Amino acid sequence: MIKPADGRSRVVIEEIEPSVNSGRHPARRVLGEEVQVRAAIFADGHDQVRARLLYKHSSERRWRFVSMTAGVNDAWTGSFTVDRLGMWNYSILAWVDHFTTWLSDLRKRLAAQPAALAVAGLDATGPLASGGLQAGAQTASGEIPLAFRTGAILLEHAAVRARGADGRKLANVAANLMALAEENRALYGFPLTQEQVDLAEEYPDLSFTTRWDPDLCLWVDRERARFSAWYELFPRSAAKEPGRHGTFADVEAQLPEISAMGFDILYLPPIHPIGRAFRKGKNNSVTAAPDDVGSPWAIGDTEGIAAPAHPDDNGGHKSILPQLGTFDDFARLVQATHASGMEIALDIAFQCSPDHPWVKHHPEWFNIRPDGTIQYAENPPKKYQDIYPLNFESTDWRGLWDELYSVFEFWIKRGVLVFRVDNPHTKAMPFWEWCLGSLRSKYPEVIFLAEAFTRPHPMYWLAKVGFTQSYTYFTWRNTKYELQSYLEEITQPPVSDFFRPNFWPNTPDILHKALQDGGRPAFMIRCILAATLTANWGIYGPAFELSENAPAAPASGKTESEEYLNSEKYEIRQRDRNAPGTLVPLITEVNRIRRENPALQRNDTLRFHPTDNSMFLCYSKSAPGNTLLVIVNLDPVHDQSGWTDLDLAALGLAPGETFFVDDLLTGARYTWRDRRNFVVLRPGVQPAHILRIEQP
Repeated sequence: MIKPADGRSRVVIEEIEPSVNSGRHPARRVLGEEVQVRAAIFADGHDQVRARLLYKHSSERRWRFVSMTAGVNDAWTGSFTVDRLGMWNYSILAWVDHFTTWLSDLRKRLAAQPAALAVAGLDATGPLASGGLQAGAQTASGEIPLAFRTGAILLEHAAVRARGADGRKLANVAANLMALAEENRALYGFPLTQEQVDLAEEYPDLSFTTRWDPDLCLWVDRERARFSAWYELFPRSAAKEPGRHGTFADVEAQLPEISAMGFDILYLPPIHPIGRAFRKGKNNSVTAAPDDVGSPWAIGDTEGIAAPAHPDDNGGHKSILPQLGTFDDFARLVQATHASGMEIALDIAFQCSPDHPWVKHHPEWFNIRPDGTIQYAENPPKKYQDIYPLNFESTDWRGLWDELYSVFEFWIKRGVLVFRVDNPHTKAMPFWEWCLGSLRSKYPEVIFLAEAFTRPHPMYWLAKVGFTQSYTYFTWRNTKYELQSYLEEITQPPVSDFFRPNFWPNTPDILHKALQDGGRPAFMIRCILAATLTANWGIYGPAFELSENAPAAPASGKTESEEYLNSEKYEIRQRDRNAPGTLVPLITEVNRIRRENPALQRNDTLRFHPTDNSMFLCYSKSAPGNTLLVIVNLDPVHDQSGWTDLDLAALGLAPGETFFVDDLLTGARYTWRDRRNFVVLRPGVQPAHILRIEQP
C-alpha cells in the first residue's frame, strides 16, 4: 500500500523486498548484516524520480535514511546495516525530482548546441563560442538561457530549504546561473560544478512525496541464530557407572568432549519432575516397572520436591527432577557450559502429567470430559494417558497465557537464552505471537527452536511470529530431487526472509529408514549433508556418533517405525561415544570446517550444480574470499562416479580456466579445469568431497 502525502504526488512504489505478508510479520536478519531493500519505483512521463530508504531501530525516534539507486526496469535498491538487536522499521520515500529532471534535460540541450548552431549556419568553434549574441545565434541557443533561468529558480528554492551556510552557497549559485542566462551566449558549457550539484541534491523538494505505508519491520537476532551446531543429550544417561541415574554434574564432566566436537549449543530434554500416574515403561510400554524412569515429556510430580519455585508449581515446569540435582547444581552447569564456549538449550514442552500441580490448582486449563475426568492426549487409536494437553479455549485463557509466559522468563532469569519448544503447532497460534513478541521485546538475545514437524503453512507461520529456527523436512528428503527442490525453497526469498532451517539427521523421536537400512555410511552421508547444506544443524547423541539404527519394530507393509529400539525416552542408556567405529572424528572435522569457512555459515549463497550421476548432489556456497564446493554420494552402499557440470560464474571462475581445489576432509589437492571434472566417491570411506576453491 502507498500513501501519497498530496494528490499531486505522482510516484508509485510497489514490490518491496523483503516484505513478509505485506509487512504483517517482520523479516529476519542477524546483527551486523547489511539489509538489501528492493522495490519497483516509477512515475508518469519522463521526469526523474528519486527515492530514499528510511530505517531506524524501534527504540529510536528519528529516522535515518540513505539514497536508493535506480537500476533497469524501474528496479531500485538501497541498503543499511543493522547495529542493534531487536525490532527495526524501514520504509521508502519517493518523489518526482524537478532539479535532477532539469539537470538531465540541460545536459541534453547543451550536447545539442553544435547541431543547432550548424542549422543556423554558425560555426561552433569560432568567435561565437565565447562571444556575445550575433545574427542567427538566437535560433541556435535561445532555449538554454531560458533553461538557466528555470534552474536558478529551482536553486533559489533549495537555498530557502537549506538555510545557513549551505543556503547562502546555493543562493550564490542561483545568482550566477541567472547572470549567465542574461549573457545570451551562442554556446554554453555546463554551468555547475559537481560539488554544487551534490549540495543542491541534499535539499530536495519533498512537497509531493509518496511514502510506503505502513512501515515494514525487521527483527535482528544475534549471530548464533544464523550459525549454530546443536548437541542433544539426556542428562539422566550421563553417568559413567552403569545403571546410575545421571546428574547435572555428570553432564558437566562431558562438556570437554562435546565442545571438542565443535558444538556450541547443548540441548537438554525436559529436566522437570516426571509424573508417576500412567508412567510409560521401556519401549513405550503402557505398564511401567517399579524402577522405570518414565518419559521426561510427561512433566509434573509433586512428590519429593522441596522449596517450590512457585506456589502453584511445586513439581511442575519451574522445578527440577531431584535425581538431576538442585538449582545450584544447574547454575554451575550453565556457568561451566558458557566457560566451554557453549550454552544450554532447555526443552519447553507445554503439557502435563496427571501429577502436575497445574492439574490440582487449575483444572480449568484442561479439557474436562463429560464424566468429569481430564482428557488425556490421544491420536486415535493411539493413547497417551501419561500426558494431559492444555486447553487454549479455557475460560481462564489469560491466566494460562501468563503462566506459560512466566515459565520462559523463569528460566531466562537463570541464565538460559536458548529454548527448544516441543510441538508448538499443537498450541494456539495467537498465544505464540503474543508470548514470543513479549519475550523478545524484553529479551532480544533469546533464541527459540520450533519442533514443528507439520504442514508448511503452520511451520512457516510459527517462524513469522518469532521462532528463530525450525526443524524441517530434511529427515524425509533423501533423493537428489527431494533435497535440491526443498533447499531451493527454504534458502531463497520469500521463505528465507523469515525462516531459518535447522537440519537434524536424527532425534529421539525420529530414526529414518534411510539410517536404519544404510547403517554407518548413511550416518556419514546425512552428517555431511546436514552440516553443509544449512548453517544450523544438530544431532541426538551419543546415538548418532555410534550409528545406532535399530528400530522399535521392523517395517511391515507400508508402515515403518521411526522409533528407536530401547528408546532413551523411556529408559537410561549409557554409552561410550568413543567406542570403535564412532563418528566422533568425522563430526569433529565437519564442525571444524564449518567454523573455519564463512561460506558454510550462511544459506543465501547456496547453489546447485548439475552432474551426470543422479546419486551425486553437488552444491556450492560462498562468502567474500571463500568458496566451497561440496559433492556427496547419496548411495550408502555402492561406489559412484561421474562428471560435474559446474556453474563457473557462481564459483567466481572463467570458462576454460584451470584451478586448484583442496579437499578439506582428506587434505588432498586436485587440479581441475573448466566445467567438467571427474569424481569418484566411496560410501563409508570417502562419501563426499568438501572442496575449497583456490581462486586464480
